[in-house]
Parts: sequence; C-alpha cells; structure tokens
Amino acid sequence: MKIGNLEFKNNVFLAPMAGVTDISFRGLCKEQGCGLVYTEMVSAKALYYGSENTKTLLRIADEERPVAVQIFGHEPEIMAEVVREHFNHRDDICIIDVNMGCPAPKIVKNGDGSALMKDPKLAAEIIRKIKEVSTKPVTAKFRKGFDDENINAVEFAIELEKAGADAIAIHGRTRSQMYSGTADWDIIKEIKKHVKIPVIGNGDVFSGEDAKRMKEHTGCDAIMVARGSMGNPWLFKEIERALKGEEPLDITPEEKINMCIRHYELAVKYDGVHKATREMRKHAAWYVKGLPKCTDIRNKLNTLNTSEEVIELLNNYKKELENMNKISE
Repeated sequence: MKIGNLEFKNNVFLAPMAGVTDISFRGLCKEQGCGLVYTEMVSAKALYYGSENTKTLLRIADEERPVAVQIFGHEPEIMAEVVREHFNHRDDICIIDVNMGCPAPKIVKNGDGSALMKDPKLAAEIIRKIKEVSTKPVTAKFRKGFDDENINAVEFAIELEKAGADAIAIHGRTRSQMYSGTADWDIIKEIKKHVKIPVIGNGDVFSGEDAKRMKEHTGCDAIMVARGSMGNPWLFKEIERALKGEEPLDITPEEKINMCIRHYELAVKYDGVHKATREMRKHAAWYVKGLPKCTDIRNKLNTLNTSEEVIELLNNYKKELENMNKISE
C-alpha cells in the first residue's frame, strides 16, 4: 500500500493517542514491528500562536523516523499555515493527519475532532487548504458518525477524497459511543467500496487474530492499532505473524517487566524523572495487568518518586515472578 509516494515495511500502524503515543512509546512500537507511528494529536492553533508545550509533542527520535503527525482544529487557513510553517521542512515527518474523530467533550465543544463530522463541507475545506500548501501526503481520521442518528462516514469519506485526501482512517464507533460497545467493521467495509484512496481500519484490534479478521472482513488496506497496544508493544509483531498464518507470540511476565523498565528509562531520558515517574504509572499498570499481585505493584508505584525506587520495585517484582514460576514447575 502507498500513501502518496510513501511505502511502509508493513501496513500495521500505531494510532495517535493523547497521553500515550509519546516519543518513548512510539520507539518501542517501531522496534516491535510497527509500520508507521503517529504523534499524539497536536493543536494547530496552539502551534500557530507559538506554544512551547505543544512543540514538545513534536519531538521525534531517530529510531522512529519518519513519523505521521496528527493535528486538530477547525480553521482551514490556520491549519494550512501551521503545516507550511512547521512541517513542510521536516524530514522526520512523512504524513499530515487531521483529527476528525476525537470524542473528548472539550475538543468537540470547540468544534474540533468529531464535531467536524457534523460539517462535512468544513472538513473537506480543511483538507483542501492543507493540500494546497503541504509537501507531504494529507490524511484524516474520523468515526462512523457523530451519533446513531447521524451515521455519515461513507458520505464523509467521499467528500474528503474529493478534497484531495491521500488516505483515510476510520474508527468503527460513533462519537457518542466514545470507546464503549463494539466497533462496527461493516462501515469500514462499506467505505472501502466507495473510495479509491487507501482505507485504514481502526477499532477493537487487541490481538493478531483480531487484525486478521478485520482485514478479511473489511478489505482495508492497513490496520491501525490503538488501545490494544497499551502495555503491549509486541502486538505489532503478533499481527505480522497472524497475517502470515504463524503462531501467536508467548510473552513471559519477565519480558513484560523488562519492557516496562525500558519504557520508563526512555521516559526519564526524554522527560526527566518527575514527569516520567508520574506518566509511567498508567503505562506500568497496563504492562502488569493480569500478572500475580499486579494490584499491589500498581499501588506501590503510585507512591514512588525517584527512578531508583521505581526500577528497584520492578526488578524485585520480576524476581518474585521468576521464583513463583520455578515453584509452579
């Protein structure tokens, strides 16, 4: 599959997720076989007005290049200017993706994210304006519709294609569903029938087998993994194996803890101990989920403030798991 003139080592991508797909996590996913990683969503308006905090979201490491950057907003001229000013010259950014699906109330209230699904003409104008200035492919990610009374993803996709979008990603839930219920893969299949540009399927991919079923059911050109990757960067490798008909991976508890420690060390490298220790609490909870005594570990991690304490706790936990495994054998 090509997006513009771009080809990837595989067509399994990491979805943009606020508070999750930062520079530390993206590198681990790329290492584990992810074909393309996306930044967290970035406010075009904040960039336009020079927000330094927003610029930190655009740090990109050598091992993850090139990266797709996702921006959000609803003002076509401002979004186009941001692309021209901030992204056209960067070799480490390969795709400009526009968020048209975020369901968060504060985003929707401002007319951004999935609010754009209520105004397809404005959404198309955003794509058109960005395409006029961008030196990189322009894509969009959106949902099935705003709510059950407004399922318009097929028509929305057609409008974006007419406006010049190089590819589209569809999450098979409405905005009102947020992340509840089941993703509707039929809508992805339907969109694939109506557009010629690449279609990326998103929603409820938590295993290699899920990805294989999505591919077979929808005929999508690529698969985008979101929540399934949390605490599980190996999922990309597992999906590759499933699509080739190979057996799933068997990740040991010790491997999970080792990856958690690596993730934490990268977070410290990029963000410093204070922020890394705070942010890693949620990531660590995902890594240890389902393991023995995971609740105790989560509670203890929430009380620690130094990297030495965190790494010592995780290493001791790993030894405890190894001993438990020996006893069970």
